[in-house]
This record gives sequence, C-alpha cells and structure tokens, in this order.
Amino acid sequence: MKKDELKPTVGRGTSNRDWWPNQLNLHILHQHSSKSNPLGEDFNYAAEFKKLDLATVKKDLFALMTDSQDWWPADYGHYGGLFI
Repeated sequence: MKKDELKPTVGRGTSNRDWWPNQLNLHILHQHSSKSNPLGEDFNYAAEFKKLDLATVKKDLFALMTDSQDWWPADYGHYGGLFI
C-alpha cells in the first residue's frame, strides 16, 4: 500500500479493508447462515433426531471406538480419547 493512499478523513478511521483490500471474503463460513446450510431451511433437526434408533447408534459408536486396526492400533484397545 502506498503512503499517499492512506489519508485520514473526518469521521472515518483506517479499516482492515484499507490495509488489505484483496482479502478473501469468508462470510460464507459463518455459522447459522442459510448460505452454509446443506440441509435447507425446511430441515427439522429435532424431528430427524427422534427417528434415530439410539441403541443402534451407541452400538455403532462403541464398535467404531474399540475396533483396533493394524495400521492404527487403539491405545489400550480404545480410540475414545481421540473423539473428545
């Protein structure tokens, strides 16, 4: 940025946009935005959650955390510490 480009004006200070005019626009990453919701506005999380068989989900999670692999053995037979 050139020295003569930063001229103070009444009622306006120097902003980040003045210093970095070509910065990436990351507004798409904001949470709770309709732009970043792949499920759509009509998706009802509570209703979908009620459809889950929680006993099966717990069983699947337990199997996932205790199924040690040769290429990545679970410490003490459990991956639980990695899921926190």
